[in-house]
Parts: sequence; structure tokens; C-alpha cells
Amino acid sequence: MNSVKIKKEEEAVSEYVLELKGITKIFPGVKALNNVQFQLKPGEVHALMGENGAGKSTFIKVITGVHKAEEGEMYLYGEKVDFKGPRDAQAAGIAAVYQHATSYPHLSVAENIFMGHEIVKHHMIQWKEMNQEANKLLQQLNSDFDATAEMGTLSVAQQQMVEIAKALSTNAKIIILDEPTASLTKRESEELYRIVDQLREKGVSIIFISHRFEDMYRLASRVTVFRDSQYIGTYDVDKISNADLIKAMVGREINELFPKPKVEIGKEVLRVENFSRAGYYKDVSFNVHAGEIIGLTGLVGAGRTEVVESVCGVTHADSGKVYLDGKEVHIKQPSDAMDLGIILLPEDRQKEGLIMSWGLGRNVTLPTMNKYAKNGFNNEPKEREVSRDLLESVDTKAVDIFQPASSLSGGNQQKVVVAKALGQEMKVVIMDEPTKGVDVGAKAEIYAIMGELAQKGYAIVLISSEMPEILGMADRIIVMCNGRKTGELSREEATQEIILELSMEKSSNAGKGDAK
Repeated sequence: MNSVKIKKEEEAVSEYVLELKGITKIFPGVKALNNVQFQLKPGEVHALMGENGAGKSTFIKVITGVHKAEEGEMYLYGEKVDFKGPRDAQAAGIAAVYQHATSYPHLSVAENIFMGHEIVKHHMIQWKEMNQEANKLLQQLNSDFDATAEMGTLSVAQQQMVEIAKALSTNAKIIILDEPTASLTKRESEELYRIVDQLREKGVSIIFISHRFEDMYRLASRVTVFRDSQYIGTYDVDKISNADLIKAMVGREINELFPKPKVEIGKEVLRVENFSRAGYYKDVSFNVHAGEIIGLTGLVGAGRTEVVESVCGVTHADSGKVYLDGKEVHIKQPSDAMDLGIILLPEDRQKEGLIMSWGLGRNVTLPTMNKYAKNGFNNEPKEREVSRDLLESVDTKAVDIFQPASSLSGGNQQKVVVAKALGQEMKVVIMDEPTKGVDVGAKAEIYAIMGELAQKGYAIVLISSEMPEILGMADRIIVMCNGRKTGELSREEATQEIILELSMEKSSNAGKGDAK
């Protein structure tokens, strides 16, 4: 292994712990990075932002020695380095924590933390010492689990904590966090923020990759933007506006990130009355009209998803009624809801919305396959034509309809889910966290699609934890807390403060804007 030596005197005089200049990385037929640069200061949290495909992931892999750049130079504490592989980067004090933890679920937490650098004495792994050291690292992070716990039993947030402990076990001085909050609840994100603050105070330098502006504002002092594999600029977080940052990321002005069209609200389409399910939600009522977007919000665990799943027949309410176009309907399974024109676009699009190994076209036509079947044979030319038209209608960026869903960005996967819904006879579209894990440009496109659906007269229920999204897109806002509806607000009277207050109410009928 190529060792990387860092001189103490150079460490003292260098302005940056890490600096990259003119980095270019080329894959067959693709320039993944084109003359990019980056500087990281000691004890700094530096955000790295850009749309999917901007080059962020490739850049991380160059820093960590996974990829070798064709052009450019990298400096550590002022000294030029040339990593031959990931072990060199690890030996130099660089570690990466990825969005999807690369863990071994059937091994213990301690085994995962010390995987590849076990404590060995006299040719024997020192299990007791490893458990003790792992527990020390976990205690530093204020964990609520033990080093002997099985990795597969931990939550996503806890697994990320193990990954950070793993980085600390290698004495990392530079930690790269890749979309760490994408799968976390608000409370878990706050816990991660605390850990990052703690690491910064101890002098660890952090590169924080995220699509979420709130992550950047909460943690970073500077932000670097990549676009189309190129370096766009580095900005002080407290000196750049949201509008300018978005323009840097997408290369164009987005005058309205939330392009909410003016739509004349029509008749009531869906009404849910006094819905209750023991242990999940109680006495929840709301309605939605043609052309209307209602926002269903609250802290994670408020019961929002559980309510709409019962409306759509995924689960069953213990009591309550559902009315469609003024008539009571009895929905026992999801196919009943779809037959009536109630479509749920699930939060986890990869597990519940798409078959990732299938092509885009077949994903889109799956719910309506019987339309293209005759005498036991499938009319494939017609099916392909319909799927192609639907994918084009939502501006899906793909090579062709045979491209597997797994190969698309999060934003384009969400567009495929929307295209699949458009192929059915719809009246009510329920969108559960539709922009979760997608970049700002794709968010704007999804909001535009949502607005177009409203203009066509569909009734839309938007479930979201993102306050700007709810305030920007909803005509009315339903707030839930602990399985109960705590308030209903018009677009005009809603503010972040009121919504947050209602989201934390303990009573089902306390607070402002109570159910109308």
C-alpha cells in the first residue's frame, strides 16, 4: 500500500486540509468531471451541492481513491498526494459515509465498525477490546444501542451512526457525508446535526453533500456548486440567496420554485369522515375538491401516510367513512381504489412504486396491462406507444422505454411513477413525499406536473414534511400530530410558525385554525 506522509510543519502553514485543482475524470464516452476544484478548511463543514448527474459522486470517489483522475492534482495539508486506492485515502485520514450504508446486517455493530481493520494480537482478533473500543466511539455519539447489537436490527439513523463511528475508528480527520439526511426523520436529522457540530468542534473537517437547503443553512459555512460535471463556484452560505444558489445549480432562473397555477376550485371529489384506526390515527376528517391541492403535513409519525393508506385499501380503518363524488364507497383493497380513480403514489418509489429491474415502459403500463391484451396475446406495439407518450408527457429523461428504472435519478423515477398514474382513469391523486431525495431542478418539474394535474381538474392530496413545499403548493393545509388532526389552514393564513405549533399540539382540537 502506498503510504501518505503528512508533515506537521506543512499542516501548520497550509490554509486547507484538502485542496483539489483541475480534476478531470473520463469514463468511456463521458466526461464525469471537467476541470473541477475544491478547497476544505480545517474544522469546516463545507456543503457540496448540484443536481443529480452533476458529478458529486464521482468527485467523492476521486477523493477517497476509488477513481483515479486523468488530470488534476490533490493536496492534503499542502502536500501533493496520489492515492492508489481506498486504503491510501483511509490511511491519510479520509473516510466517506454514504447515503445507503454498506453494512453487514448479520454481523454485530463492533464487527461492522472494525471491518477491514480489526484489532489483532498474536494472530487473534481481540473481540473484547473491539467491543470496548466500539462502545467508546458510540458513547461519543450519544448512541442508545450497544456494540454487540446486530446491525440489521438498527434503524437507518442508527446505521448511519455506526458508519460515522467506523470513520472515527480509522482516526479520520476528513469525513464525507453523502446525502445523510435523505432517509431520516426530522428528529433524526436534528440528531445528525448535533453529531456533525460535535465533530467540527473536535477539529474534524466535513464535506456535506445534500439536496436539502435546510441542511446547508444549518451546518455549512461555505457551499460549492457543481453543474454538468463542472465547477460553478464556491460561496459563503450567509451571503448567497436561495434564488442565486438555485440558478447556480440548474443553470437557469427559477422565478417560482413552486409554480402554483391559479385554478378554479370545483366540486367536492373526496371526503373522509371520522377515520380511526387503533394505534395509528383517530377521528380524522378532511375533503378535497376538483382542481384543489390540499397539503397533509405534520412531524414524521403523525399518522398522515397511515390515513391515506387506509383510504386506498392498503390497510383498513376500524371506523369512519369515505365518500367519492358524494356517494359512500367501500374500499377493501388497492385495486378497488384504483377502479374508483383514487391513485396513491407511495413515498418509497423504489420498493412500492416501481419494479426497479424492469424497463420504464413496462412499469408504466403494468396497472393497465389488460387494456393491451386480446385473446391471450399482448399488443406490444400499442403498449410501447402508450408508455412512450406518457413518459414524454412528464418529460422523463431516459435513453428509451426499455431502460431499467434502477438506472434513473430519483427525480426521473418519480416521473415514471406519475406517468404510470396518468395511464389510469384518475379522480384523486395522493402524492406521498413526491420530492423526497430529488434535486432542486427535478423538484421544480414535479411541482409543475402537480400544477398541471390540478388544472386538469384532478383532486390532489400532497403529503409532505417539507414546510416550503406545503406552503408553496397547497390551497389548504391539514396538520396532524400523534394520529390526530390538530388544525386546518387556508393558503393565506398558513405560516411556518403556525404549522409547527399545530404539528406539536398534544390535543386534537387545540390551537389555531382548528378544523373547519
